[in-house]
Amino acid sequence: MTETSVPRKQLAGLPLWFWIVMPAVALVALVWVFAVTNPAAIFVSSVPPVEDLSVQRIVVVPEGFRVTVFNGGAVDTTIAQVLVDDAYWYFTIAPSATLPRLGQAIITIPYAWVAAEPHIIVVVTSTGLLFEGVVEAATLSPQPGLKEFGTYALLGIYVGVIPIALGMLWFPAMKRLGRRGLGAVLALTLGLLIFLLVDTLLEAIELAGQLPGVFQGVPLALFAALLTWLALVAIGSRRKDPYADPARQRLYVATLIAVGIGLHNLGEGLAIGAAFALGEAALGSFLVIGFTLHNVTEGIGIAAPVTRDQPSFKTFAILALISGTPTILGAWIGGFAFSPLLATLFLGVGAGAIWQVVVEVGQMLRRDAQKDGVPVVSWLNVGALLAGIAIMYFTAFLVN
Repeated sequence: MTETSVPRKQLAGLPLWFWIVMPAVALVALVWVFAVTNPAAIFVSSVPPVEDLSVQRIVVVPEGFRVTVFNGGAVDTTIAQVLVDDAYWYFTIAPSATLPRLGQAIITIPYAWVAAEPHIIVVVTSTGLLFEGVVEAATLSPQPGLKEFGTYALLGIYVGVIPIALGMLWFPAMKRLGRRGLGAVLALTLGLLIFLLVDTLLEAIELAGQLPGVFQGVPLALFAALLTWLALVAIGSRRKDPYADPARQRLYVATLIAVGIGLHNLGEGLAIGAAFALGEAALGSFLVIGFTLHNVTEGIGIAAPVTRDQPSFKTFAILALISGTPTILGAWIGGFAFSPLLATLFLGVGAGAIWQVVVEVGQMLRRDAQKDGVPVVSWLNVGALLAGIAIMYFTAFLVN
């Protein structure tokens, strides 16, 4: 009798479901015993628990302000008073002045706001804690309508689709480069993608800091990135047939680049939409111009993997739409229903996708170098990679 056969015989009389259910039942019993006996009762203090209320969004309407608040604390929180510009003000709240844990409410404040002037709104809870929200420059918030949707869509096309399509116009010139030149173009693309990866991660972490602590913003962004990367690896592993058509594999990498850039451009659309929604029209216009110039280089990166092939105009059009149209969706979300939670999640997904694109382009660069009998790490490739990072870095001055 072997060592592994002993426990099998001992457990043979009990069904499998018993060993699945038994630990769960024991865990429930343990929690019940703790709740009944509560050995930690000696640590209970008469001091009320700290409340954690956050102002999620302030919408400026003709009659005043609509403030969305969220209770991220451990206990119910009651809103007792509201101050506007250091003065107590009348307000109504729905659905209730008492917010349960993870509850949300909308405070309506009738107030004669002054256009282009800043206004400070302070929410006072029943325990006396203060939570502040700021309107930087009062102006009517965009309301959903065909005209507004059309305008944001036009901005998304102007920022996302058109610049990427313009970048793809360098494709004929890239095809005329020699083998070393094509390798340098891939290295340039790698530099562009590395910058986008770092930029997307930093944006996700910055937005995560605006989330209530209960959402654990930074882990949320990082886990979204990790799961997206693993999902793309799983999808790509089904396509990696050693006898597959190399042209199809290169088109797959170009498509993956378009997807990763599209998710990054979703964040750009969020920034533009939020800027116009907050009444910062000058900032919004500046972002449109800056992102337009910044995104031209993305078209080069998408076209680079297929420079050995002859893709159709339809293929380029689809790639431009994949990478550019998420900017429209981002502008809609940022303008009408900006949510730091969704923005953090989207940017985390974008970071994971871009990381997988970096891996794919790096592998393609290595395979092409081995096939051509040239070193992967050459002065030309290193210079091209640094040039890609530098291009994205200096064009980012236009939007930061």
